[in-house]
Amino acid sequence: MLLRTAILAAARNHRIEAVVTRAPVSRSVVRRFVGGPDIQSAVAATKTLLASGLTVTLDHLGEDTTDRAHADTVAAAYLDVLTALDREGLTGRLGLLTARAEVSVKLSAVGQALPVDGEKIALEHAQTICTEARRLGATMTLDMEDHTTTDSTLEILRQLRVDFPETGAVLQAYLRRTESDCRDLAYAGSRVRLCKGAYDEPASVAFQKRIDVDRSYVRCMNALLAGDGYPMFGTHDPRLVEIAIEQAKSHGKQTFEFQMLYGIRPDEQRRLAAAGHTVRVYVPYGAQWYGYLMRRLAERPANLAFFARALVSKG
Repeated sequence: MLLRTAILAAARNHRIEAVVTRAPVSRSVVRRFVGGPDIQSAVAATKTLLASGLTVTLDHLGEDTTDRAHADTVAAAYLDVLTALDREGLTGRLGLLTARAEVSVKLSAVGQALPVDGEKIALEHAQTICTEARRLGATMTLDMEDHTTTDSTLEILRQLRVDFPETGAVLQAYLRRTESDCRDLAYAGSRVRLCKGAYDEPASVAFQKRIDVDRSYVRCMNALLAGDGYPMFGTHDPRLVEIAIEQAKSHGKQTFEFQMLYGIRPDEQRRLAAAGHTVRVYVPYGAQWYGYLMRRLAERPANLAFFARALVSKG
């Protein structure tokens, strides 16, 4: 936990960001975890993954959104990447709820935190992205951020699902509230991605020990499998992967998927897909990759060893 806290602190340190982002040796690390700096590279990464029997969700990385113009720009970037995916023949539904390629959107990036009408602006942008995604045979999932945004995000999700019931949700197992949220969202037609969580949260709202987070993940997993929705298990933990497979059998659940991050356990991603499971790879892209990379290192500090080896071997 101390290492995780230190990494998250580094994510907010602009001096460290400047050193890391300017270092030539960082490029090899970024290439592993980030799909590329622009739409063209994101589409290329998507094409490669789809050819391997995987499915994809794309996340446009950017700076903090502090004004309406920036929110508009981010929303437009999602429309552009959806158009580019469709142009290359990479979209298309796999069923009523899922698609070969989709997009993941952080509401804060499209205006949620703006001081005037932030939620309204974010909802309008999300509706526009959903409209285009549906037209092109894709889908959209709302990413979850720190706990202070949970209620707002779930309320925007509720409003979106009136017209776009296929909109995906994300819930974080380290939050104490999440088991209840899983039961509430485990209804027919509801897509829910369950992940552990990657923000530095206080003990009052989040489990602090790894074993407690893992136990919460399994409880949340069972709540989703017991319902009529479409669970999406975001984990790289081999124990949790096996538990999900066994628990799905126990619940008689055949429609679910695994989600893993780009660059993490790619062999396992392909193995699960070859075994007949739907596996979706979360592919971030864009020049503003630093905060994303730091959260990934905090989420799984073992990745820090890869980063250190790259610095030593390339330096």
